Amino acid sequence: MNISVHAEADLTAVTHNDLANAVRFLAVDAIETSQSGHPGLPMGMADVATVLFSRFLKFDSAHPNWPDRDRFVLSAGHGSMLLYALLHLTGGDVSLDDIKAFRQWGSKTPGHPEYGHTPGVETTTGPLGQGIATAVGMALAERMANARHGDRLVDHFTYVIAGDGCLMEGISQEAISLAGHLQLARLIVLFDDNGISIDGPTSLATSDDQLARFAASGWSVRRVDGHDPEAIAQAIAEERETTKPSLIACRTIIGYGAPDRQGTEKAHGAPLGTEQTAAARRALGWDYQPFVVPLPISKAWRMIGQRGQVARLAWLDRYERATPEQRDLFVEGKAVALPGAYALAAAKLRERFASERPKIATRQASQQVLDGIAGAIPGLVGGSADLTHSNLTHAKVQTPVTRGAFAGDYIHYGIREHGMAAAMNGLALHGGFIPYGGTFLAFSDYSRPAIRLAALMRLRVIHVMTHDSIGLGEDGPTHQPVEHVAALRVIPNLLVFRPADAVETLEAWDCALTSESRPSVLCLSRQALPTFRSDVRGRNRVARGAYLVVSPDGGRDVTLIATGSEVSIALEVARLLATEHIRAAVVSAPCFALFEEQPDDYRATVLGTAPRVGIEAAVAGDWPRWIGTEGEFVGMRGFGASAPAPVLYREFGITPQSIAEAARRAIARKKQ
Repeated sequence: MNISVHAEADLTAVTHNDLANAVRFLAVDAIETSQSGHPGLPMGMADVATVLFSRFLKFDSAHPNWPDRDRFVLSAGHGSMLLYALLHLTGGDVSLDDIKAFRQWGSKTPGHPEYGHTPGVETTTGPLGQGIATAVGMALAERMANARHGDRLVDHFTYVIAGDGCLMEGISQEAISLAGHLQLARLIVLFDDNGISIDGPTSLATSDDQLARFAASGWSVRRVDGHDPEAIAQAIAEERETTKPSLIACRTIIGYGAPDRQGTEKAHGAPLGTEQTAAARRALGWDYQPFVVPLPISKAWRMIGQRGQVARLAWLDRYERATPEQRDLFVEGKAVALPGAYALAAAKLRERFASERPKIATRQASQQVLDGIAGAIPGLVGGSADLTHSNLTHAKVQTPVTRGAFAGDYIHYGIREHGMAAAMNGLALHGGFIPYGGTFLAFSDYSRPAIRLAALMRLRVIHVMTHDSIGLGEDGPTHQPVEHVAALRVIPNLLVFRPADAVETLEAWDCALTSESRPSVLCLSRQALPTFRSDVRGRNRVARGAYLVVSPDGGRDVTLIATGSEVSIALEVARLLATEHIRAAVVSAPCFALFEEQPDDYRATVLGTAPRVGIEAAVAGDWPRWIGTEGEFVGMRGFGASAPAPVLYREFGITPQSIAEAARRAIARKKQ
């Protein structure tokens, strides 16, 4: 819509209440039409959101992906109609028909905001606490990008609307602690402090002093009346000047304006109903039919959406006037494509691994990969949840990111696995970085909700999970991840790799780095494994998911399929069976998801028609799909124990002798 000069006069005549009520009632009407949704937050936070969007937020509705825009995260994603109403009113790619189709099949307005589905949505939210934790990663990315490119190209804020539920979730403490420690001053959280949760008053379950809690973590904090636009504006303006991340607790009334619902849990998660909707219209002076926004108010909102054009064009001018070297670094730092230097570095590593054939743990091989490639990928950013020297995630060329020194490329996340995983999502969403972070595989349970969201959002985020089996030994069953590989494999769009030697580890890293729309988990061993691959210039075989390592002459009597540390055991079994004139093929299957995507004829060639034995020091999970109902599985049937790794493999029956016996049983069964 083109706004005429006369529309500027309309804007001066339009009040804050007019703007905020347009947001409120688009949300209410959409929820009524859908007969599903959460009106409480849009009604209660409309004043805060209106002040933010109309006076502070730097954005251009016609270009929602402009790199130097402010980021806005609706952490309380159940209030999605607040965001959809704002996107529509400001002229974004959300039509009135989309608003009317709220929560319906194929619409741009799903029940919770989804990144990549609705233009203008910065991150998928809904699971409470994920938004604020992801925003910490975005704010960190802004500071890191600013340290590389300067104020001329990177100079923006990250704003969050979070509710009581977000702050009750444990991930919020990990996030605010990290943000406070790093002093992420351009992060401003607007807390919908309405004192209501689904069950009723928040006093049923919590009595935390949130301002004291945030202050204890190093934040600047204050409280305002969330329905006083001038107080809100003053608070935001002053917090933009602090040297700390900011919490503004906005005291609001949930369901504001609905006489019999406001201030109660009844306003949270159900339509207001015909009577209460009409009563709210009367109470707030919104005398218009459903989905009708008067032209002056509509024009005023559209002008707000266009206001950022000036800032965007000025940024484009600064970008064009930058030196070619600065522009190249900025574009390369976007990390959309890997630079040419990466391929050369990876080829050099492959040649060394294949020729030297080291016997090392795959976590050690991973560190050597990082040492070889980190300098070739400007946007690669590592980290660990306080396990750097166990995960081996720190490359020699990397320097730490610290408070006030954001030019580094390695982040000490502390013992905050969940917060780390969500912050990595934020780094990836911001643009400019390929994040990876490490912990033990057994602790993937702590990271899982954020890993799942990375898969849903199709983000290139890499999780380095070491100590991947009972092979870690004496630390015992609390740290032995017998069920975790199977649990991670069932997440759609997630690549789970369990490489078997140094070459496979390099290839797994290559798959993870080149998969621009999928997160990856690298499951790496603590114990040393022999390198069985010697193909110096071969193709990336891990990229096929599974492949034949040994294909005996004259056909096969049995197929041994293994992953990770058990591939070397399978090779030993094949040699043992050969002494009995039993022909055993050996298949390494480092990534089930990639193997599933291969053509049928390739999978048939790899699996063969002979009986199959699956071998993995973990529970069976979805192994039956690959070994068939007549196959044998050699692995774990329960938790591990505390003992040296060789003892554990012997006691749990993952030995060449027990696997050979399983192969004999499978062969005999097929002959019956």
